[in-house]
Order: sequence, then structure tokens, then C-alpha cells
Amino acid sequence: MAVLDDLLQKVEDPILRDRLAKEIRKATKHKKFGLVFEEHLPECTPLYDIPVKKDSKVALRNGKINECLTVLKVDGDNAVCLDKSRHTTETYPVSDLVCVAEFGDSIYPYLQIIDTVCNAPNSDLWHTLIEADNYHALQLLEYLYAGKVDCIYIDPPYNTGARDWKYNNNYVDNNDLYRHSKWLSFMERRLKIAKKLLNPTDSVLIVTIDENEIHHLRCLLEDVFPNAYIQMVTIVINRKGSARLRFARVEEYALYVFIGNATVPTYFKDYLSYGENGSEINITNEDPRWERLLRGGTGSRREDSPTLFYPVYVDPDKKCLIKAGDVLPLTEQPDLSDLDSKKIAWPIRTDGTLGRWQASPDTFNALIEKGYAKLGTWDKSRKTWTVLYLNRGTRKRIDDGEIIITGRDEETGVVSVKFAKPEAKMYAIKTVWFRNSHDSGVYGSTLLRNIVSHDRLFDFPKSLYSTKDAIQAVLRNKKNALVLDFFAGSGTTLHSVNLLNAEDGGNRRCIIVTNNEVSDAEAKELSKKGFKPGDEEWDRLGIARYVTWPRTVCSIEGHDIHGNPLKGDYISDSEISLHMSDGFKSNAIYFKLGFLDKNAVALGRQFKELLAVLWMKAGAIGPCPHLAENDPLPEYMILPENKMAILIDETAYAAFEKDIKTHTDIETLYIVTDSERGFREMAAGLDIKNSYQLYRDYLDNFRINYRR
Repeated sequence: MAVLDDLLQKVEDPILRDRLAKEIRKATKHKKFGLVFEEHLPECTPLYDIPVKKDSKVALRNGKINECLTVLKVDGDNAVCLDKSRHTTETYPVSDLVCVAEFGDSIYPYLQIIDTVCNAPNSDLWHTLIEADNYHALQLLEYLYAGKVDCIYIDPPYNTGARDWKYNNNYVDNNDLYRHSKWLSFMERRLKIAKKLLNPTDSVLIVTIDENEIHHLRCLLEDVFPNAYIQMVTIVINRKGSARLRFARVEEYALYVFIGNATVPTYFKDYLSYGENGSEINITNEDPRWERLLRGGTGSRREDSPTLFYPVYVDPDKKCLIKAGDVLPLTEQPDLSDLDSKKIAWPIRTDGTLGRWQASPDTFNALIEKGYAKLGTWDKSRKTWTVLYLNRGTRKRIDDGEIIITGRDEETGVVSVKFAKPEAKMYAIKTVWFRNSHDSGVYGSTLLRNIVSHDRLFDFPKSLYSTKDAIQAVLRNKKNALVLDFFAGSGTTLHSVNLLNAEDGGNRRCIIVTNNEVSDAEAKELSKKGFKPGDEEWDRLGIARYVTWPRTVCSIEGHDIHGNPLKGDYISDSEISLHMSDGFKSNAIYFKLGFLDKNAVALGRQFKELLAVLWMKAGAIGPCPHLAENDPLPEYMILPENKMAILIDETAYAAFEKDIKTHTDIETLYIVTDSERGFREMAAGLDIKNSYQLYRDYLDNFRINYRR
């Protein structure tokens, strides 16, 4: 370290010196246990919208995107470029080059509408497909939906060493320094943004994976989500078995990361059958179980959770709880001399040692107030009261209607509860799924081929039903959930969300992200014909345009890519027959994430490029609005079908205020002004539910991929 410190002092640029010092500290941090991998490996993004000019950072269109060159000068159709790694200069045709952004470079996104499908013109629900590198799409989504996503379902590359799609070629390699570094670095970067998108109080991340990275992924998830509860589900996807060197592999895995209060609700078999996944729980008592407040088992000692040791005051005559007292510091001993008065309950374990409760004083007092806590029996051996309460899972089932409150004790206020359907059997989902419908060959590849009958299809698509079941397990009671998949592949997730909505009448909205890269074999064939990434012939065969979007359109409208009605019915857990040819009452829009040249953005164009992004931030309600390139820029826009309004010229505030008050359905307001004080005053005067300030300079609003 001393040598490194001496070398650092020779770096003249103080900003660079500080950054180098920070990275060196990270690299030299000693890790005794857990993951060891090279962090912050570079990623690059092609910027096809940006013209190549002097000082541009570029790469060869047919080369590796992370092998960057610097343009020294442009001479007609050619560009002289410096390769800093080799200290050489070369001349290339400008048409062979593409501008790139390295990790940490500022880029300026916009959403270009490619296509739409509308099979429910009276519905406000619009799903979204974004064609993009998922890292930069995630950064844009962080601006749009931070803390608002209910469920993220992803099926990332499995790091098997296969050379198929872009993520495998550029960022995934089973022969790197630590064997898993590129994959882990690649995943860590995306999971950190995914964490910011998830609702911190109640949301779930689902990651499917096979044996190559399951253990490393689990460690990574524990590192990124240290406070989450993580559980693994095994899914049999190929009963015949996939050939391996030794055992034939029949399964893959789904890691569930439960954020906040998220859980897996049990269900009644009489209205939802999970077949082989169900684990029966016989209900013979109409009174759901009241849990002991005293913690038992592992972690039940006082010193294990010092902030959960406090007295609970009791009225022994009325046999009711009064309140929870203050936490007694670990350094102080409780006064147990007056236990026989039965006026105080302490967390005393069966062996006579001091234990701890399962809820904080504030939480327990709130439960007493709601009638969700009650006094049990006097325990002679422990010389204290048994204290009972309804745990978090039971309270959630009350909120969901599975358990109902039938009355309250007039004197104590304690609720009486019973199961809504005591005659039914409750089911909990098991951790091993063995269902015929989860076969990825029949209900993945074959199903996809019947919809999008191309000669070349996406390899290894997920079973539609395993994806639907994975999402339904945690979103059964969330019919308005926002679902995100940023490794969308063939589009199974959006398809499964539509099926789930059709089954239970839900209104869940889905955002999927996929790149438009071709397979490795196709890339070689196209290159032989003289085509390059960004050419129409190349892009037409990319995964987003060739498979993902056609599948989305066809499944919604109920036909294959040739216009023939789809055959057969969906396998459904509902009693309703769902014919594939009926499609879904649903809408979707297809965007391409593009990037603007910061030096060539005129003010009028800024807003027009911005409009689709604002529509998404407002909830993607109704058809996406747009302004034609030659349309004049209005002073303001009030869009009732999108439930949003935008004040573009703040000098028109008076007219805008008068006009907007005639529209009571506006839920999102944007005000373009550089004055924060002016924004607050105007927003307060309009009193719209969600109000956002936009700067007049587009670049200040949407700069992403920038280290702050």
C-alpha cells in the first residue's frame, strides 16, 4: 500500500487521484468469506443516434463494443482514430464506426415509439416494451419508478459459456480471472438499481437461474439485499433431463427476495388450484392461531435483541393488557420482586432466564389499540403471564379478507376472528414445483414457435406457466401491481401477466426490457453479407423486433405472425376457459431507447423527445401522446385521457390554471421552470396529487449513466 500511496501522490488531477484512491481501497479490501470477484468491469453502450466527429469516443460496428477508439479528425468519409491501448492510429470509414458511452459517461435518453398494439381501446392499461441495453433502461426507470415496482422477475444469462446473445458475448465469460467475475459484476450493477426500483415496504424480486451460478447469485443477493428474506424454489422444467457430464439436469431454480412485509399468501383450493405445488393445511378450528409474544428458539435471549426487552402492564382483575412499557437497557436488571401481583408481564423463558418479545413497544401498543393482542393464562412455572398477539402473517390475511373479524370484547376491545371459509382447506406453496405445464420444451419453445413461426427463434424460452405461477405466487392479492422484467428475452413475462390478468380480472401493468441483438451465428452470417449493427437488415433480425414484439402483438390479438387464429386453450387455474384465439383485452407500446447529442438538441425538440418519458412517469395511462416534428410547441398541454398535464411556458400560468380546474381527473402535473420557488408556488396553487419540476434545459432533466 505504501508504494501505491506514493504513486497516487504523483497524480496531479485531484479528482482523478481521489477516485483512484477509492477504487484501490475497494480492490484491496480483505474478504475472508463470501464472494471474491473483480468489480466495476467496464461496459459500453453504442449510441447510434450520435454522429461521429472529432473527439468522439467510438468503436467498430463489427468489433467489440468495449474496445474504444478516440476520433482525432474526420476527413470526408474517413476518420483517423487513436487506439490508446496500443498507442497506434488507424483510419476507418465513418460508416464502420459507432459512438459509444463507457460506464460513467453522461448520456441523454429519449424514447422513440416504434409500434403499438391496442386490443382494449376503452382500457387505460398499457404495457411497455423497451428495446435497450438493460443497464441504461434501468437508470431511466429509476427516474420514473423509484420505489414503485411491486415485482421484478428476471431470467438473466446463466453463464454456461454459451456464445449466443449479446450479454453472453460481451459481459459473461466462464473463463475470466475468478471464473465468475464478469457475470457477478454484470449482475451486481443491475441488481443495485433494481433495489432502488422495488417498493421498500412490500415487494419481491424473483431471479431464475441454473446450477452454474445459483450459489454465487445467492451470495450476491444477500450482499445487495442484506435486510431481505431470501428463499429458493426448485422448478422441474425438463422431466426427460438435459444431458450433462454426469447427472441429467431436470430443474432450474427461482430465488425469491422478499422486501419489507412481502410474503406468499396461502389460498383456498376451492377457488385456486395449484395442483402439485400445493401443501395442504387442514383448518379444523374457526379461531386462527394467536401467537405467543415471547420469542422461542434461536435468538430468544434478552441479549440477542436488547431493544425487545420491556415490561407489559396488565390489569389482573379485568384480565386485559394496558400497555407496553419502555425498553429496559441491557445494563439494567428488571425488578422481579413483585411478580405475584400479576400486574406486569416480563419475557421470562421456561428455564427462568430473561428472554425477549417479538415486537417493539410501539408496535405492540398499536396492536393493543387495534385489539390484535390479548392476555393469556398465568404461567406458574415462569411466574408471569402468557401474552398473545396476531402475527404479521395473520394480520395480512385479515387485510386480504382470508380471515374476518367477527366482533370485539366490550371490555378489553380484543377482536374475535375466524377464517372466511372454514370449510375449505388452506394451501401453502411448496418449494419444489413439479407440474406438467412447467415443461420448457412444450410450453416454452413449442408454444413460442406456434405464435412466432420463424426459422430462427430465441433459444430456451421459459414455460409460460412457470413464469405465470412464479409471479402469481406473490401477486395473487395485488391486482394493480407494477411488474418489471429487464431480461425479457422472448417476452414470456408480459405474456404471463396478461394471462394472469385474464384469469382473475387483474389490472397488473408490465414493463419489459430487452436488447435487439442478433445471435452470434447470425452476426457472423450478416457480417459476411456486409451488414453492420444499426443497419436495417441487421436490426430486423434482432430479438426485440424479430421475436419479443411479434409475440406480444400476436398473443394480445390472438393470431400467429401469419394472421392465423391461435389454436388451443390456455391452461388456467380459473374456471373460465381462455381460448388463445381470443387474445387478451390489453394494450402495449414498443419503444426504442435512444440517445441525443447534447450539442445538437434544440429547445423545441427537447420537449417532444421528452413527452413519452413523462407519459411513463405519469403511470402510462391511456395511449402515449406525441407531437409531430413540425408541430409548434404549445404553451401547455392538458391530457385528460393520460390523467396528466404539462405547463411548458410558465408565463401562461394564469390561462393554464383556469383551464386545468375544469379537469378533475388530472393526477400528474409537470411544470417547466428553472425556479424552484416558482415551482412550489405554482404547484401549491394547482393542488395536483403528483407534481414534478422540469428544467428548461432537457440535459438537466435526464442525464443518466453519470457518476455523481
